[in-house]
Amino acid sequence: MESEMQDLTSKPANSTAPADGSTKEDRPLLKPQSTENLEELENKFAAFVRNDVYGTMGRGELPLTEKVLLGFALVTLVPIRVILAMGVLILYYLICRIFTLFLVPNRDEEQEDYAHVGGWRRNVIVLSGRFLSRVLLFVLGFYWIKETYRIADAQEKPSSTQNEVNNQVEDPERPGAIISNHVSYLDILYHMSSSFPSFVAKRSVAKLPLIGLISKCLGCVYVQRESKSSDFKGVSGVVTERVQEAHKDKSAPMMMLFPEGTTTNGDFLLPFKTGAFLARVPVLPVILRYPYQRFSLAWDSISGVRHVLFLLCQFVNHIEVTRLPVYYPSHQEKDDSKFYAENVRRLMASEGNLIMSNIRLAEKRIYHAALNGNDSLPSVLHQKDD
Repeated sequence: MESEMQDLTSKPANSTAPADGSTKEDRPLLKPQSTENLEELENKFAAFVRNDVYGTMGRGELPLTEKVLLGFALVTLVPIRVILAMGVLILYYLICRIFTLFLVPNRDEEQEDYAHVGGWRRNVIVLSGRFLSRVLLFVLGFYWIKETYRIADAQEKPSSTQNEVNNQVEDPERPGAIISNHVSYLDILYHMSSSFPSFVAKRSVAKLPLIGLISKCLGCVYVQRESKSSDFKGVSGVVTERVQEAHKDKSAPMMMLFPEGTTTNGDFLLPFKTGAFLARVPVLPVILRYPYQRFSLAWDSISGVRHVLFLLCQFVNHIEVTRLPVYYPSHQEKDDSKFYAENVRRLMASEGNLIMSNIRLAEKRIYHAALNGNDSLPSVLHQKDD
């Protein structure tokens, strides 16, 4: 996620500063000679288009009332929220530091974590992490969270026989992974407050101040693309093992996976990657929505700095969560991870009223490149997905 946004918002290497000294924020979103206008681009890449009052890339012309609200929030609300948020982050870091003292982290094939530390230390880390994550959401304006729990219905899944369904009810299996649509970095904060699962993160995250230790306590699986070790299974292999472990061991943290591989504007559901379904175990689908009137909390075509600033300036933020029943794969789905992934995707789209789209991260990069006036669109297709 972090590297993806760096790719999408970074300045092209061959670009030059305007002669009049204006900044990138002052320049048009599209070059005058662009063959596709903004409306055509938005129709083509609808899953990544911002539809709030802040406009495309958060750089639209704001009405006077919105400017007044922003100015007032900048001098009153933002400083308070920044101080409180940093306080919560530092407090949880200290808790993680204290309760991991004298403990050796689990190390396995270029992974390092404290997620499998048991006993009262682990309970303190998890419970305090869930509580403080909710506190942080409150600080950011999420004063209440609407959660809806759907009840399992045997008729909803025709691919399972009645005997299979009856067996699952009598002896329910623990899901090995939580499957969620991906709208914003705020998704992670919500899931931390709800179930405190493990995530997939870049290896560099483990070295970040404060965040690094917290990610190890979460049990994050770190992506090490540059590793050329012959015995390194790769992130897919590690994730599969973690999902299977969580399925079998109730004390192991579940994996939290975003199979779309990138964020959308919250109205669409992109094709699922199969990594979350290779373990052939049940999964728990969760659908997130961020209703808004002024500023959309989706992290789609807006820079991270602008997004955080506008988030802090919005007095009230909303999140709606729909938690579906545990999805038990049929024999056919266990044998075909693509079929399994597509069935879960269709279920989530139906239950969440989401539009299924076939575009992916590559198209997102093309859209961002066009908005930034980059003519070298084919080059973005050769960048690795994150």
